[in-house]
Amino acid sequence: MITKEAAYKEIESLVLRFDEQIASYKNSEYNETLTRRDFIDPFFKALGWDMDNAQGYAEAYREVIHEDKIKIAGAIKAPDYSFRLPGGKRLFYVEAKKPSVLVKNEVLPAYQIRRYAWSAKMPVSILTDFEELAIYDCTRKPKVDDKASVSRIKYLTYKEYLDQFDFLWDTFSKEKVLKGSFDKFIASDKNKKGTTTVDKDFLASLDEWRKELALNIALRNEQLTEDELNYVLQLTLDRIIFLRIAEDRAVEEYGRLQKLLTGEDYYQNLFTYFKEADSKYNSGLFDFKKDNISKGIVIDNKAIKKIITELYYPISPYEFSVLSVEILGSAYEQFLGKQIRLTAGHRAVIEEKPEVRKAGGVYYTPQYIVDYIVENTVGTLCNGKTPEQIAQLNIVDPACGSGSFLLGAYQYLLNWHSQYYKPDFEKLSAIAQDNKKYNEKQRNDAIKQRNKLPLTPDGNLTTALKKQILLNNIYGVDIDTQAVEVTKLSLLLKCMEGETGSSIAAEMRFGERLLPTLDSNIKCGNSLVDMDFYDGQLDFEPITEKKIKPFSWQKAFPAVFKQGGFDAVIGNPPYVLGRETFEDSIKTYISQNYKSYRGKYDYYIFFCEKGLSLLKKDGRFSFIIPNTLLANENAINIRKQILEQYTLEKIRVFENRVFENAQVETIILVIENSYQKNLNIKIEKEETISIPRETFLLDNNFKFNVVLDEKSNTLLKKILSNTVPIGELTDTCIGIQLGGSHGSSTKEDFLSDKALNNSWKKVIDGKDIQAYHIKWENVYVNYGDWLHRKRNEKYFLNPKILIRQIGKTPVATIDEGSYYTLNTLYNIISLSDYSLKYLLAIINSSVGKWFWLKNNSDFKSLFPKIKKTQIETIPIKKIDPQNKSEKQLHDEIVKLVDTMLLLNQQKQIATLPEQINQLEQRIAHTDDAINKKVYQLYGLTEGEIKIVENS
Repeated sequence: MITKEAAYKEIESLVLRFDEQIASYKNSEYNETLTRRDFIDPFFKALGWDMDNAQGYAEAYREVIHEDKIKIAGAIKAPDYSFRLPGGKRLFYVEAKKPSVLVKNEVLPAYQIRRYAWSAKMPVSILTDFEELAIYDCTRKPKVDDKASVSRIKYLTYKEYLDQFDFLWDTFSKEKVLKGSFDKFIASDKNKKGTTTVDKDFLASLDEWRKELALNIALRNEQLTEDELNYVLQLTLDRIIFLRIAEDRAVEEYGRLQKLLTGEDYYQNLFTYFKEADSKYNSGLFDFKKDNISKGIVIDNKAIKKIITELYYPISPYEFSVLSVEILGSAYEQFLGKQIRLTAGHRAVIEEKPEVRKAGGVYYTPQYIVDYIVENTVGTLCNGKTPEQIAQLNIVDPACGSGSFLLGAYQYLLNWHSQYYKPDFEKLSAIAQDNKKYNEKQRNDAIKQRNKLPLTPDGNLTTALKKQILLNNIYGVDIDTQAVEVTKLSLLLKCMEGETGSSIAAEMRFGERLLPTLDSNIKCGNSLVDMDFYDGQLDFEPITEKKIKPFSWQKAFPAVFKQGGFDAVIGNPPYVLGRETFEDSIKTYISQNYKSYRGKYDYYIFFCEKGLSLLKKDGRFSFIIPNTLLANENAINIRKQILEQYTLEKIRVFENRVFENAQVETIILVIENSYQKNLNIKIEKEETISIPRETFLLDNNFKFNVVLDEKSNTLLKKILSNTVPIGELTDTCIGIQLGGSHGSSTKEDFLSDKALNNSWKKVIDGKDIQAYHIKWENVYVNYGDWLHRKRNEKYFLNPKILIRQIGKTPVATIDEGSYYTLNTLYNIISLSDYSLKYLLAIINSSVGKWFWLKNNSDFKSLFPKIKKTQIETIPIKKIDPQNKSEKQLHDEIVKLVDTMLLLNQQKQIATLPEQINQLEQRIAHTDDAINKKVYQLYGLTEGEIKIVENS
């Protein structure tokens, strides 16, 4: 590997040579090819990159790809270099120019590099003619009339290379890139304001094109039903986009779609092209035996022209040769959340689908989540196998959406096969090229053996193998017809990646069409409802049947179930947490057919049960789902099934929200269809811990307690020893729920800032209390039989502990009987001789909070709730009144609580800053004293106290 010192000397010599002969280099006859060979290649070679593939890797494995084929008419072409990590991940592009080009000021070169990098979702790329070097932030959408300075984050001339050498080396040298320097540079760039990612922008384009087509088709084709309109519009858009992508990938003639904008009927020109495409691709996308609608529709030329024109340079910012299928899928996932509805006047209206509206939107799964799930399922299954064995693997996503997980699985298998054949390919290629070590016969034999590998001469997988993998391994189901078609489109585009006009011609010479039909692999239906849904029922309304779409897994995939089921079930199922969104008939079906049912209808729970039931023995399952599965009472049955029947291998817990703008916290489950005794379950958070399965099995609710490691479990058992649950000492009730008992009313009908008569009572809310403190906000509640749930007055008139309903841990204080409470507070009255102040100290102590986090937490960061059943489990240390030391400790704790309550009252009325500061210090000191007494009460050692305080 080149050293930093050697690199400096090499670049220094390049700078001196360029400076000495700058006039000749800036001559217009000194072209780009010479510039690349004389200066740009040596420049990056000095930074450690293998510019000329000295390692002899096949094209698919080179670390620098020279992408200099003309892709677009005029001056626009593919970027000259693509710099990649081992494994093929692109890092940045470099666009080369000759020195006579003014890199600093010319608009077109800057637009070129930004357009390619933005389309590829590459954050940063470089434009250089060696004389000048410009680094661009490529997260901002490029516009053809942008100045060259727009989004430029650094500009250097060759005279500055040596002064700026540390920056160049630390940011772009191969050595430093492999150590993460490039990632840090991207993360530290503060100039990325007003960015528009390509997937979001493409979604906006899709929405606009859909609107244009929908309005026009509805207007000109009054015979179409709503379903037919949605069907034909989706197909037309998909076909146009597929063929436009094929052009930029040099599979179709560039500009072919534009050439169809002639004559009297543009759509009929398009339709003729679609029929031609069927003979070439055989993808199902152009299957006119299945599609009987497209041929007879009418679309105005204006609508067709708008879409096609906006797909081409210079109007289009997209470069489809580098726009990945995953990025397209991200846009399509959102696109699928809307549908076209026809009004009474046959006018098209675009609106959110009802199920999307109820679920709060569509949230695309980030790629790192897809990669994690695929790695832990497909990746594990591939370990130690041969291609013949892998050909038998069946992978399914039962709620495939736009196909992101199936794309991830397919890409993993493509990469695996490439890596499997790579060593033999490189070895045989080396022999074929070495006429010193090997004679002609040996070299020819090597070529023959290499040609038997399922790789092209440049080291890529053959079309035949890519099709075979897709058909052998990838399966999906979705209830949405459009989603099924988009999944097929995405997989076919992935299959077509890397194809060229010549590779297609070679396929067709052998009578093969380029792409397979996926109708047997990707199906439309309701993954949760089988055909036995119809048993005992005579007939259904067509509308109801259309919504339900019963689906038989065994009949849809007979070959899979003949082998015992699927090897991997992956995905991100619908969530719909606690909402009553099911049809009544489906509710009945779910309650009768799903063991995980517990009175509520959360999609993700039933998808987990269904997904696990689809697995063959030793098959692997992984979903990203809400973290409510960890502790929610609705999920008790599915947790029990998982623990008692399967191997729960991992739970990945996300501290932050995974889905942009979604109010849901998530986990990933990794499960194997086996049962291993003495299993330790990995909990992956910021730090990975292992928890014995027995810990979960011993919990009454089979709670997946992801924070209870071995040390914590030992300490928890100690804290629970010689205690009594607070529920045995007290009676707990949540506060008043506003609203009329005979119909809905507004909150204002029951609350006032003054008592209007004797029925108006002082009332407090959750926000009105802190630990050891109440602040009444002069609010009264109209208390009586007219309330929806008025509660027994004993919970308000007696001395009581108050606990907020919302919080990660209980926030509690005491009230001597002055206030009524709303349903954001729990009221806890005494049923024993234990002092409420003694109980309060334990609840608010560090031990009490630690117990809650380790035993009672719902693991939610967003709106975590305190539940009555959990409050009732708080362990209260038993006190023997006859035991002098125990009684003394009890009384000391109560006295400290009295002090704490008094100090907080004094702070509430204090006005001087110095007085408030002094009181705050005393409150903190008293709180520490309470904690020390509670540590003593539960007999904690110094080491155990550290465990509590470090949590």
